[in-house]
Amino acid sequence: MALKVEMADKNNTDGGDNSQTGVITKTKPKTQKPHLYKVLLLNDDYTPMEFVIQILEQVFAKSREDATAIMLHVHQKGVGLCGVYTHEVAETKVTQVMELAQEYQHPLQCTMEKE
Repeated sequence: MALKVEMADKNNTDGGDNSQTGVITKTKPKTQKPHLYKVLLLNDDYTPMEFVIQILEQVFAKSREDATAIMLHVHQKGVGLCGVYTHEVAETKVTQVMELAQEYQHPLQCTMEKE
């Protein structure tokens, strides 16, 4: 919390010292909620479904059932939502997915977009 000190001159008309008085006011900082980003998996014809499920379990902490449902949605619709995060977290998860896909030589793509 920031404190603001306002100083006011006290004019003395009889020629005495010019002393100042201070008033302390409290100002509340204006905070904004961070922007959120959706992390999306994109379908391809080469990445095994089991690998996608493992990614969803490991990177996104999804249960086996949730991971399977998301994988099927990606397979059928072409894209699926993995989660919604702050920018830094979303960016980290996208990087993790892309690095794992590259390590295992799968063309899986993961992106993020502002919600």
